[in-house]
Amino acid sequence: MKLGLSIGYSRAHLDIPVELVQRAEQLGYDSVWTAEAYGSDAVTPLAFLAAKTSRIKLGTGIMQLAARTPANAAMSAATVDAMAGGGRFIAGLGVSGPQIVEGWYGQPWGRPYYRMKDYVAIMRKIFAREAPVTHDGKEISLPYTGPGSAGLAKPLKSILHMNQIPIYLATGSETTVKLTAEIADGWLPMGFVPGAMEEYRPWLEEGFRRAGNGKGFHDFTIQASIHVEVDSDVKAALNRLKPEVALYVGGMGHKTKNFHNDIMVRRGFGDAAKRIQELYLAKRKDEANAAVPDEWVDLKSLVGPPARIKQRYRAWEDSGADSLSVRSHQPEAIEVMAEAARLN
Repeated sequence: MKLGLSIGYSRAHLDIPVELVQRAEQLGYDSVWTAEAYGSDAVTPLAFLAAKTSRIKLGTGIMQLAARTPANAAMSAATVDAMAGGGRFIAGLGVSGPQIVEGWYGQPWGRPYYRMKDYVAIMRKIFAREAPVTHDGKEISLPYTGPGSAGLAKPLKSILHMNQIPIYLATGSETTVKLTAEIADGWLPMGFVPGAMEEYRPWLEEGFRRAGNGKGFHDFTIQASIHVEVDSDVKAALNRLKPEVALYVGGMGHKTKNFHNDIMVRRGFGDAAKRIQELYLAKRKDEANAAVPDEWVDLKSLVGPPARIKQRYRAWEDSGADSLSVRSHQPEAIEVMAEAARLN
């Protein structure tokens, strides 16, 4: 199994952990992943890191579809890839949620399934440079001819000669996971834990079947992610991770549409998910944190002393994922995971 390093998005003050990324590269980590919500963006930090590293792949985990047009996403990805020497960028995409899409970007939620399908198709055409780009989609079309159009649109072909950059999709529902296997090069799964492939495998295989051309797991990457917290006190480590769980399960989305809450329910923690959301939305955040079960955090994380982390890592090696993005700002965690994965 390959390892990635997930540095996420910045909090109140921008702080890119350059030395941590450089150490991960030295240890043999395969990739580094950024993110965006409604603050720092996912692409700019990778341009900065491209200049500070030489080999490690540069992935967005994720670029939000509403944040930029597919043409701009392709341009940004190709520009950073060119500056990094080529063959290093991975375009991870996702829809985010309706609160961010409509509240932050001012875009309609629309039909996310078709938006992803159109978005990926347009990016592929831009990367290929086989002809001026046209696309007649259900959510996105080029050239644009809708309301407000000047009627003067002209299909265009990228001036920059681009690589065919890998595209990964962040999805979790049955329909979107099938779409991911059909049209993408890799998958950034929501709620992936050891044992989850039993649910996901049939969906992925159906997507491969739709794609045709012999597509399968052999040419498709599953990039899971996991929190890692090194601490001799397991309980203390679990407690440090609970506020983020409470934030996402309780408040990252509307009460009726929260993908993180849905995943927790699907994994058998429905009562806890409901209670966390009730407390969080009532602004009782400390109680929401306390309502997060230890078992849930432990299932989706690797915490404790190094020996415990290495022992429990084996289940992730056998989980069906090809690569594991380590979510931690602890230098010790980066080292322990390199040992667990037997990196050179």
